[in-house]
Amino acid sequence: MRAGTAGRRAGRRAPLSRHQLLLLGASFLITVGSFAVLPYMSVLLHSRWGLGLGTVGAVLAAASLIQFGGGVFGAALARRIGLRATMLIALTVRTAGFACFAPGGGGPVFAVVALLLVSSGAALYLPANKAYLVAGRPEEERPRLLALSGSAFTTGIALGPVAAAPFVLSEPTALFGAVALLFAAVCGAHALLPPVRDGDRTGRTDRGTGVRGRLPREPFAPAERAPFAYALLSVYVFMYFQHYLALYAIPRMSAASYGFLLMAYALLLAVLQPLLARWTAELPYGRALRLGFGAMALGTAGLATGGPVGIAAGAALMCWAEAVLFLRNELEALARSAAPAATVFGRQRLAAGFGAAAAALFGGPLYGAAERAGDTGLFWLAVAAQSLLLPVAGWAVGRARRDQAAARTTAPAAVPAPGSGPASASPSGSGSGS
Repeated sequence: MRAGTAGRRAGRRAPLSRHQLLLLGASFLITVGSFAVLPYMSVLLHSRWGLGLGTVGAVLAAASLIQFGGGVFGAALARRIGLRATMLIALTVRTAGFACFAPGGGGPVFAVVALLLVSSGAALYLPANKAYLVAGRPEEERPRLLALSGSAFTTGIALGPVAAAPFVLSEPTALFGAVALLFAAVCGAHALLPPVRDGDRTGRTDRGTGVRGRLPREPFAPAERAPFAYALLSVYVFMYFQHYLALYAIPRMSAASYGFLLMAYALLLAVLQPLLARWTAELPYGRALRLGFGAMALGTAGLATGGPVGIAAGAALMCWAEAVLFLRNELEALARSAAPAATVFGRQRLAAGFGAAAAALFGGPLYGAAERAGDTGLFWLAVAAQSLLLPVAGWAVGRARRDQAAARTTAPAAVPAPGSGPASASPSGSGSGS
């Protein structure tokens, strides 16, 4: 036992199992296939199927909300039928969605239904995928496994659009058919995985409260609210960068330079996540929040300069923030919850969905106001201000709720029992003894 502990402290890592390697490889292929198509959907829906831009925006917003927010349904399904079965159903749905895109004359309604199928499959898949990856593994292995998972997905994001660029407009039917076949093959590979049920996780120390053992079995325990709220806020700030960087950067640099910037961003993220995983896991949660939101504030302020160097530096800071803050939120959510891992990941996806939807809702009017003011750099300064102020507001709300809960807990102890003398203990003292 002592030798094993010393080995882990010395940095030894347990080798990945063949099932974990299969899952990581599948994650890469899934993202390559998805991002061979999804980044071009606005163009295809508008130019190929003739939808108006307003309708295109509504369709993409609905698809994004399903893809993120539907994770809670994927988690519920995983709890009922198991992780492997959930992934197989999700991949079958996504295969059907891409296959529906392939027929050339299906019409816009057919295309919208296909896109919603693809988004629904993604919602079902990701919580089960991550939960399967960490199932039965010690807590100290989770940061590396989740970071490797993020790197597999991110590398696919980097390569998918580039691989599809020569075909997406000239041969879209063939591209959709190839992606559907890829997903069918990946689905078949998942059938080789042994079935795993995502059970409750017990007997660990809650990093946030210091209480050992099982946390209360509530649908959404108070200890879980902070990772949910900060995940929502971090995705909210980040999605301004994701949604509006192209609109801002392409007039200031060539389209080819912008494409290179996106690829460099994705590849840098794929490298940073595993390299920083252990450091991120050991970072106190409050410090991780300050560093992550601070990096996003500096990054968006760098974008406001408008020059290529400022844009590149701002993107690098956003990349670092994504690598650290998003992983740390997931680890904190796992540490604070006794729910199955898929349920935790589903809730975090739901938080991301709310954040992404809010950024889409407020970002357009905010960018338009900056344009009318004659300086779109003001948009990024407004985002930087939000990155600094919103986490502080979230902390203040959480602190107020904790104080109210403490007051409710300690107030009865300060009232003397009938027939007894004055209470000798202060409210805070009796609260600590309860």
